[in-house]
Amino acid sequence: MAASALLRLLSPTVPGPKDPTRARPSPTSLQAGTMRRRQPRAARCSSSPAPASLDLPLLPFQSSEVLIPSECKTLHLYEARYLALLEEALYRKHNSFVHFVLDPVVSGSPKASFAVRYGCLVQIESVERLDIGALISIRGVCRVNIMNLLQMEPYLSGDVSPIMDEPCEGIELSLRISKLRESMCNLHSLQMKLKVPEDEPLQTNIKASLLWSEKEIFEEYNEAFIPGLPERLSFAAYQTVSGMSDAELLTLQKFKIQAMDSTDTLERLNSGIEYVEHNIGMISARLAIQNI
Repeated sequence: MAASALLRLLSPTVPGPKDPTRARPSPTSLQAGTMRRRQPRAARCSSSPAPASLDLPLLPFQSSEVLIPSECKTLHLYEARYLALLEEALYRKHNSFVHFVLDPVVSGSPKASFAVRYGCLVQIESVERLDIGALISIRGVCRVNIMNLLQMEPYLSGDVSPIMDEPCEGIELSLRISKLRESMCNLHSLQMKLKVPEDEPLQTNIKASLLWSEKEIFEEYNEAFIPGLPERLSFAAYQTVSGMSDAELLTLQKFKIQAMDSTDTLERLNSGIEYVEHNIGMISARLAIQNI
């Protein structure tokens, strides 16, 4: 497939601020319309059974649109190929598809190369049919490795396997989980006190992500694709808050990329606490100015 045709596979969505950050290469690459599998990042014991895999539709995005587990995003799908992908996901794939970044790679080869990065299994939470297309709300569930490309038309689909953190337990983990929960609840409470313009919805993403991460039942999925509570919670910290500037959104993007790259739950929890505490300070300052 020609490079121009592959680039046209980028999905329509509500564009956010452009992020110049380029993600590091992930396990799979696409060159001249073919996909090559590489070793997954997640550590696995040699004696462990082969991970489960699923055949799912794949929806590509630009490098500035990395999606993490627990994060919610709204998409407007209107092209025929993406509406076909939506129907497949709704009626045959348990309301699921894979969100991933398709990024051109500069190389000396005359053939175009593309890196497949930061795959995330998503669940479709709601669908609103419009006169033109559909507005859908999706939530990230689990990082995945795209192992094989199964079809190119009318939309991409592939064989994917879950990527999980290395095993982690102990008193320190429990303490950091409790601290992150407390910080996230404090941040949400502060946000609810903010006065925002009528055309700017109050951000409640942090609360919604916390509630999702603490769910106990995920009946619609193979359990191999459901991260444990500590891992789910460690991702939930990285959400937008009200009134973020372009620079703050860029910082969030960097934190999200680091979170996707890591397989250390405790490290991600500590980083998440740092990020949430930073946002608490930012919202507190805005509240102080608001109350003058």
